[in-house]
Parts: sequence; C-alpha cells; structure tokens
Amino acid sequence: MVAKAKYIWLDGNLVPWDQAQVHVLTHTLHYGLGVFEGIRAYQCTDGRTAIFRLPEHIRRLFDSAHIMHMRIPFSEEAIQQACIETMRQNEQKEAYLRPLVFIGDGAMGLHPQNNPIRVAIITWVWGAYLGDEGLQKGIRLKTSSLTRHHVNVMMTTAKVVGNYVNSILAKLEVTRAGYDEAILLDPNGYVAEASGENVFLVKNGVIKTPPQTTILPGITRDCVFTIARDLGLTIQEVNFARDELYIADEVFLTGTAAEITPVRELDDRQIGPGHPGPITKKLQEVYFAAVKGADPRYTSWLTYLS
Repeated sequence: MVAKAKYIWLDGNLVPWDQAQVHVLTHTLHYGLGVFEGIRAYQCTDGRTAIFRLPEHIRRLFDSAHIMHMRIPFSEEAIQQACIETMRQNEQKEAYLRPLVFIGDGAMGLHPQNNPIRVAIITWVWGAYLGDEGLQKGIRLKTSSLTRHHVNVMMTTAKVVGNYVNSILAKLEVTRAGYDEAILLDPNGYVAEASGENVFLVKNGVIKTPPQTTILPGITRDCVFTIARDLGLTIQEVNFARDELYIADEVFLTGTAAEITPVRELDDRQIGPGHPGPITKKLQEVYFAAVKGADPRYTSWLTYLS
C-alpha cells in the first residue's frame, strides 16, 4: 500500500492527494499509451535531501514521449522544478518520484486524436524494492517463459506504460512459484533484463551486461559503468545466454527501485558462493555513498532541494 502524501502535482498544479483524479475514459487507461519515470530522492549525510540524477531521468521521460508521438506541454526544466516543489510541499526527506505522462479523455478508439497530454508527479516513501534482506544477502531468480519485446514489436528504449504488461506477467509467473524476480530472454534467446531491472554478471573479475538493444537504457546501469571504470574494473556490453549466468562468480540487478541488488540463485542453481561477491559489494558501497552525497566524485548526480 502506497502511503499518502499531501499533494500530487497534476497538469501544473499541486492537488490534494485524494483529489488527484482522472476520468474513466482517460485514453491511456484503455490503450496503454503513456510514459513514465521512476526516480529516488535520498536524505544525504549532511541532512539535506537530494534527488538522484534528476536531469537524466527527465531527459529520458521526454525521449520516451518523443518516441511515442507525445508532446509534453511543459519544458524539461519545468518538470524538474515540479519534482523538487512536490517533494518540498510533501515535506519528505526521502521518496520515490513517479512522473507520468498520459493521454486524457476525449476521443475513443486507437487514434487519440486531439486528446490532451497530461502530466502527473507522485511522490511516496518506498523502501528497498526487492527487500532489505535481498540487498544484503541476495535474491532468487527464475527465467520466465515469456520473451522480452523485439525491437520491431515495441519501442524498447522508451519507458512506456503498456510495455510493462510483459513485465507484470513475468513477475507474477515467478513470484507465484516462490522466486523473488524474473529474468527475461530476448527474441534470440539471450539474456535481456529482469522484469524491472538491468542484469550484470561478474566472471574472473570482468563485469558483463547485455548491450543496449532490446533493453531499457537504465540510469542506475549507467552509474555502474561509471563507478566500475573509476574503480579500475573492466566492464563489457555483450550478449550472453542464461547458462553464462549459472556459472558466473557474481550476478546482480540494477534499477532505480532495486538499486544494486545481488543475486544468490537462478533457476535453482547457486550463483558463485551463494552470497554477494566482492565486486557487487564494492559497487553497492560506492553507489550508496554516491546517492547519500558521501562521495565527492559523484556530487553532479545530486539535485538538492535546498
């Protein structure tokens, strides 16, 4: 259950939480054409609150909308400021932010015609997406029977509302079987991503992750590239099959919600020693220092509320 905040930003105005409503004929509700972002804000070591990589998230939101023929009726700067102001007015020290761009009511049928493009920003307090224990000890994965989208079936680099039906079905499939998260393969049978996270493996000190083809270009994924290189680690974008995950020394997932979550098991096979490995732990250490403003190398990733 999402804990209520005071306000939701809706089409340029802060609206009391329970009054932020839309009509049942909202086009996106029926046909799934909408785009969104997931962003985190952290309370830093100096007591201030900072939104993590806000400009990059809003840039991706606008890119997704452009891909989907949706013209957002606000500038990137206005949406960034709206995120900041919503956090301030909700008096939240830490929060998950959800900017959502959707097509409003008016015409029905597949063509949205001149229906308005609407924008909402919701903020709520959200802990570790895959659990605190998962962050510390690792999670159990299962390969889903579902396949990730082909690049000519859906626009895979856009964070589109309707794309996530594929993820929901995969997540339901594996969690009902007792696992924590799903791995999805691409149409060629290579590892693509998890239901809501990017996938990395470590073998003989080298980090590998699928190339940016059928996957969402994750912002936490990008952080891992920067941190790994700063640590002097080798990181490669290459295709690999699921059996390469089975024999990896370490496997971890990344995402704004999941942060950096270790994997201890996949398809009933133990990964490495069955607990987070040294490279995963080091990446976690630097990442969490970065989001908390404790590592001066990454202060440019932080947008402080004050």
